[in-house]
Amino acid sequence: DESSDTYDTVEWLINNIPNNNGKVGQWGISYPGFYTAAALPDAHPALVASSPQAPIGDFFFDDFHHMGATLQSYIFAYPVFGHQSEPTTESWYNDKWDQLRAAGSMDDSYAFNLGIGPLKNITDNIYPDNFFWKDVASHPNYDEFWQKRSIIPHLNNVDHAVMTVGGWFDAEDLYGPLNIYKNVERNNPKNKNNTIVMGPWSHGNWAREPGHQMVNHIHFGDSLSTFYHREIETPFFEHHLKGEKNPVLPEAYMFDTGLKQWEKFMQWPPQQDEIVFSFGKNGELLINKKGDKKATFSYMSDPSKPVPFRSEITPVTFTPRAYMTDDQRHASRRPDVLTFQTDILTDDMTLAGEIQANLEVILKGITDADFIVKVIDVYPEDMKNEEHTPEHVTLAGYQQLVRAETFRGRFRNDFSKPEPFKDGKKTSVNFPLQDVLHTFKKGHRVMIQIHSTWFPYIDRNPQKYVDNIFEATESDFTTGQVTITGASSVSVGDNNGIEMQLPKLKQ
Repeated sequence: DESSDTYDTVEWLINNIPNNNGKVGQWGISYPGFYTAAALPDAHPALVASSPQAPIGDFFFDDFHHMGATLQSYIFAYPVFGHQSEPTTESWYNDKWDQLRAAGSMDDSYAFNLGIGPLKNITDNIYPDNFFWKDVASHPNYDEFWQKRSIIPHLNNVDHAVMTVGGWFDAEDLYGPLNIYKNVERNNPKNKNNTIVMGPWSHGNWAREPGHQMVNHIHFGDSLSTFYHREIETPFFEHHLKGEKNPVLPEAYMFDTGLKQWEKFMQWPPQQDEIVFSFGKNGELLINKKGDKKATFSYMSDPSKPVPFRSEITPVTFTPRAYMTDDQRHASRRPDVLTFQTDILTDDMTLAGEIQANLEVILKGITDADFIVKVIDVYPEDMKNEEHTPEHVTLAGYQQLVRAETFRGRFRNDFSKPEPFKDGKKTSVNFPLQDVLHTFKKGHRVMIQIHSTWFPYIDRNPQKYVDNIFEATESDFTTGQVTITGASSVSVGDNNGIEMQLPKLKQ
C-alpha cells in the first residue's frame, strides 16, 4: 500500500497545511528510500521531486541476499524484522538477540558462525519463532514471494524529477540505487529529470558529516557530505519546490573512488571502450588480450574451511560494512583463491560503468558452487601511509577491494529455477558485479580474485546440490575441485552489464 498511502498523504497535506504552494517533495534513506521509490509510479500531481536514497530495490538482490546467496552476516538483523510487537518504548528485539548470543561468543564472527553449523540449526535452535527467518528459509529461490515485493518492475509512469542517491561502498543496498535509477531511465524516456548520485559512502553516511570521509582504512576526502548537501541535494529540492535557480544537475554525479574526486556524466553508464581482462599463466591478468582457452586454473573448495571475508578478526555486528574497501592480502595467500594481476600500470586506467564476469567452469566431485569475483586495486610497494591511515595498517602493497559480487551457481540460468551442475562438464556462469567508477593510478596494478567461499558474509554452499540449502545437513557439505578455464574473462564497458533473466510477474 506504500504507493497509494503516499498519494493520499500528499492529497491531505496540500489541503490541510497552511501557506503551502501546492508542491511536495519526498526523500528517505534505506527502507524509507524504498517507500520513496514506491511512490514514484502514478504519483500525485503535486509530487514534483523525489529522492530515493540507499533504497532497497528487491530483497532477493539487496540486503539479505546477493545473487541468490544468503548473507549470513545479517544474522543479527533478523530479530528487528521478524517479530511483531504492540507499540512500545522498549527495544522489542533485545530478548530475541539473547537467543543468538546463547549460541556462543560473538567476539569473532567467523568462529561464531562456523560454530553454528548449517543454516538448519538457526531454524531449529536460534530463530524457531522468527517469521521473517522462516519466510527467507522457505523461499530459497526467486519465487512469487520475492517477486511481488520488488519495486523494480513497477517503475513506470514516473513523470516528475527523481534523484536517486547511493554509496559506492554500501554493503546493504548497492543494487537498489543503481537499478532503480536505470529502470526509471529505461521505462520513462520522456522524463528528462532523472539523476543518479553515487559517492564514497557506506549505507546512508551522506546524512552525517564526519569531517574525514573514511571507509574502513581508506580516506576519500574531507567534508564530502557537506558538499553533497550544499551543491547537490539542496539545489535539487529548492529548484523543483520553490523555483530557485536551476542547478543544472548532470545525468550522473559520480565520485571516482581512485582519483577521489567528483565527476559529471551526461549518461550512465558512460560511453567507454570496453576493457576486457583475461587470465594468463603464472597469475597474469591480461588487458584486452585473449587468454589461452586451453588453460585451466583450479582450486579445492572446502566449506569447512571457508575463505574469510575480512582481513581482521571482527565481532558479530548488525550488518557488515567495512569489508568493502578491505585489504585482500589475506585472501590472495590462500590456495583456494585464484589471484591474477596486471603488470604495473604505466598510465592511469579508469573503469566506469557495468562489470560483467564471464566464467567457464568445471566442477569435480561437487554439483553446486558459489563464485565470488573481486576487482582489486593493488597499491605500489613504496606507497606511504597517509595522514588518516590507521596505525595498524600499512598501505604499501595494500590490495584494496574496489568491487566484488557473489553468485550462487545453481541460478546460472534462472533465479527461480535452480539446477545442479554435471560433474566434469564445462558450464558457463555469467553475472554482473554492480557498477563502478574507479581510476587505477599509474604505478598501481589491477587484480582479480576468484573463489567459492566468503564467510560469514555469505552462507556456506554445501556444494552437494540440495533443493533448499536452508535444510542442508552437515553430511551434505562436500569438498570438491573448481576449475576456471582460460576462456573466462571480466569486462567493463558501456552498457556491458547482463540483463538478468528474471521471471515475469503474475498479473
